[in-house]
Amino acid sequence: MAYIQIDATQHMHAGGRRPQRHMNITECDRMISRLVGPGFGHHKVSVPVRRALFAIATVAFVITVTLQAAVQFVAAAGVASGDDTAPIKIVAFGDSLVAGYGLDAGQGFPEQLEAALVRNGHKVEIVNAGVSGDTIEAASARLDWALGEGADGVIVVLGGNDFLRGVDPVRSRMAMDNLLARLAERKLPTLVAGMRAPLNFDPAYRNDFDAIYPELTAKHGAMLDPFFLEGVALVTSLNQPDGIHPNRDGVAFIVARMMPFVMDLLDKVSSTKAAG
Repeated sequence: MAYIQIDATQHMHAGGRRPQRHMNITECDRMISRLVGPGFGHHKVSVPVRRALFAIATVAFVITVTLQAAVQFVAAAGVASGDDTAPIKIVAFGDSLVAGYGLDAGQGFPEQLEAALVRNGHKVEIVNAGVSGDTIEAASARLDWALGEGADGVIVVLGGNDFLRGVDPVRSRMAMDNLLARLAERKLPTLVAGMRAPLNFDPAYRNDFDAIYPELTAKHGAMLDPFFLEGVALVTSLNQPDGIHPNRDGVAFIVARMMPFVMDLLDKVSSTKAAG
């Protein structure tokens, strides 16, 4: 049986081969029948007319198959391009306020922050690197392995356990200085969510402790949210029974309040990645 060989698809498939389509005379007769009517096969048609109709059927076949191939190619290209962009990876590095002490799964700060960002159309992953009980010094000791591979930015939430344990502010400052210096060395955009010593603490202690955050973020070029618990501390309805750790609603309040700071962090991450 005679065949017309048509290289109708110009896009390359896996392996570099071009798929070939063949149309036999019977297929052409069917296509001609669709063009001139169902009686084609039962009537004598002159050779010139048959050749002309055959050529028309061939062109129609080529156009049809080429359009189908083009649609498939565009769809495949769209899927491939969608897979190229990895989510921005932000490590939330801190103590129980990050770890989600006393909260059910999905209610902690990293989880609620990620969910809020995704709802707003951002492709981002917030990694929970919180360890309950960590002081700044203890957290600094685990920084390298906590960051892992592929971190694009960091949110630091530390210091609450330092003043609760009465750690000398000089020691806390040294630990934070070391931590932020290492993040700056890695060129990781960093947002520090500060802490404040309680008002009933010795004024000298409170002043020395509170000064750690603005002074060291300025020194190392990090961003600062002055107080992680702003609007939540001492608000009974937003805290767990211990009066220290936010409940689910308290975390939601923190996420909403911090969003402008987080958006600035994401902008800085994007510009840093663009600069290479």
